[in-house]
Amino acid sequence: CDARPAGTVPELLVVHGISLPPGEFGGPWIDRLFTGTLSPEAHPYFREIAATRVSAHALIRRDGAIVQYVPFGERAWHAGASQYRGRESCNDFSIGVELEGTDDTPYAEAQYQQLAALAAALLAAYASLSSEHIVGHSDIAPGRKTDPGAAFDWPRFRALLKERYVPLPRS
Repeated sequence: CDARPAGTVPELLVVHGISLPPGEFGGPWIDRLFTGTLSPEAHPYFREIAATRVSAHALIRRDGAIVQYVPFGERAWHAGASQYRGRESCNDFSIGVELEGTDDTPYAEAQYQQLAALAAALLAAYASLSSEHIVGHSDIAPGRKTDPGAAFDWPRFRALLKERYVPLPRS
């Protein structure tokens, strides 16, 4: 991670899905990837990704536990080559939240609850964010990324968020 470009604030929340090795849950591998300590020798798949510069602001594990890796005001490396409404380099102006999961495995109820709570807290903390600007990785990198995938229940998440977040009038 590093500093956002001068004058740039979070304006977008990007929801991701991740499992390491692919399709497996639990273990230390996501933590190691996001902290730059993943050994390429630990699993054959890791040889492809161990040198990748990648991080997320937060991870929500299957049991709902939240791990924060990067301060929300800093830039994490979660979006890669990306574009949102004509703006490129989404890492500059977004917050990335990873859900431990796969595109085709239903996410856990605890993850929806925690994602809605975290999103509500971020919306309250950053006037620059709005609930209309919460998207999946696949929305900002179509053709390159598919997460959080078809298993992510957007209507369920949006309903939970609506229960938790009441926007205050902004002057």
